[in-house]
Amino acid sequence: MNSSRRQFLRTASVSLGALGALSTAAFAADKKDKAKAPSAPQPSFAGKSPMKLGTVTYNIAMDWDIATIIKNCAEAKFDGVELRTSHKHGVEVTLSKAERAEVKKRFADSPVELASMGSAFDYHTTDQAKLRQDIELTKEYIVLAQDVGSTGVKVRPNGLPNGVPVEKTLEQIGRSLRELGEFGASHGQQIRMEVHGNGTQLVSNAKQILDFANHPNVGACWNSNQTDLQGDGWDRNFAALKGKIFTVHLRDLYLEEYPFRKLLTSLSASGFKGYTFAEIPESKDPVRLMKYFRALWLAYQGLL
Repeated sequence: MNSSRRQFLRTASVSLGALGALSTAAFAADKKDKAKAPSAPQPSFAGKSPMKLGTVTYNIAMDWDIATIIKNCAEAKFDGVELRTSHKHGVEVTLSKAERAEVKKRFADSPVELASMGSAFDYHTTDQAKLRQDIELTKEYIVLAQDVGSTGVKVRPNGLPNGVPVEKTLEQIGRSLRELGEFGASHGQQIRMEVHGNGTQLVSNAKQILDFANHPNVGACWNSNQTDLQGDGWDRNFAALKGKIFTVHLRDLYLEEYPFRKLLTSLSASGFKGYTFAEIPESKDPVRLMKYFRALWLAYQGLL
């Protein structure tokens, strides 16, 4: 082999090696750039529900501050939240005017609505001094709800006292709610009576309470209780309250003991456009759980 041929082969070998190294480097750089590049938005096949989905801070969000509530609800595509009293969010009547304005601004500046405030007051007591006190404390809570930008307050009956005629207790609760309904109307707040408590969670009794209240600003928070299936059965019980349902609490949607698909389709058919709130247990991976909850909520409406 002459010297010129040897030189050619050496040059070619070096060139091919350099080209190979350059190609490898270019491939790696291209891979790195693609990894850095934002991924294209994925298509969504979910339909739009006429209702809104939120969560109650009891129980899954009881240890979340406001920033965490907003972050997790936004990530899970939940529309809003009901802040139940006594939880870590700290939105209580003890807040100053400036602190209330800050809470209102933080939610207004986010994609998550402060949709409801959840009180723990009830009005079935036989102690009339305590009853008056609870009504006045509820009014303070209604003012708080207005100040932080909520649209309503959840209240509840919590049982039937022994030795008192049932109808008398139902009337007392209803009259208390009428007073609160009038007060709430002047502060832009609905009064949402949770269908709750031993005896008072029976739909027939809840309806009587609302009949005694007899105020357009007082309605029900349907609570998805097993007692909804008692008496005249689920269909008639739902029909008895459907025109007065302001909000809804949902338990775990996987529970086969309750007709959740029927509830959601019936709400939609009735023209309900309010909030259905997830009231579900804590989780080590809450956002993932909330995403699954939302998927089933959509699927039960035929939207996914």
